[in-house]
Amino acid sequence: MQVTVLGEALMDCLQQADGQLKPLQGGSPFNLARACALQGVQTHYLNPLSNDAFGDALRASLERDGVGLPQLTSKMPTSLAVVQVVNGQPSYGFYREGIADRDYAVQGILSQLTDMTPGVLHTGSLLLIPPEHLKVLAVVQGAKALGWTISMDINMRPSVAPDLPAYVHAVKLLSQEADWLKASDEDLAVLGFASINLANAGALSTHFPNASRIALTCGGDGAWLQVDKHAAQASVPKVDVTDTVGAGDTFWGNCLADWTTTHAPGGPAPERVAYTLRKAMQAAAINCTRLGCQPPNAAELNNALR
Repeated sequence: MQVTVLGEALMDCLQQADGQLKPLQGGSPFNLARACALQGVQTHYLNPLSNDAFGDALRASLERDGVGLPQLTSKMPTSLAVVQVVNGQPSYGFYREGIADRDYAVQGILSQLTDMTPGVLHTGSLLLIPPEHLKVLAVVQGAKALGWTISMDINMRPSVAPDLPAYVHAVKLLSQEADWLKASDEDLAVLGFASINLANAGALSTHFPNASRIALTCGGDGAWLQVDKHAAQASVPKVDVTDTVGAGDTFWGNCLADWTTTHAPGGPAPERVAYTLRKAMQAAAINCTRLGCQPPNAAELNNALR
């Protein structure tokens, strides 16, 4: 089963100790696409990439990691994010107007999905911010009618939204379309679900009743995963952390990769959920030992799991 990704691709301009900015490739869906492909999953990225130098670099990275490239190129510039990292935790400021990855039409995306064998369509993150969420909603609803499974990473960025209540409403609306859904404890706090944590994460099914697979990540405290009512919880593997940029993208990308790879180990449902969670947590931990988002490939991950 293939994973097809709708979402932003941008340059994370990481602030250095001397105040200079170092551009690194990023964007949550872009990162996830690479994480999936590096595990051997047939993966496609849908959004247009710019014909500027940054767009060329993003395109080259997707191709290198085995991700199918978008059909369209945009004359608009690549989106930028300014990233400050304090105690290993990133904070973001985004430049999202008049940029390449938003230069798409709903019908054009649906036309591409129609020509593909239905698989998993992943979206979320910055495309959930109004008014862009309306285009995403139309794509998701059209994709579901075509037989696609919808994956969503809420990945909220409240500092970017000019109208936070409208943003929260949009995310709650779109999350009801998700078959598989990931949220962080920070996402839940913005949505008004701050009382939910790893100890009572099963309550997420009340808020996202249409999602059969749900993940909750809580930074250094660990993560929780539920698949068809079977749940597991895991702590974070011990590694020397460089930064946490792309950790959640790597985590969820490896969940999707595990679920869509036919040769993945089987077993009773509870053990299977625990295995998927352990694998995703290990992949995210490896990513955290590297600067920016650099997900492990299959060989690196399998070696770490031994």
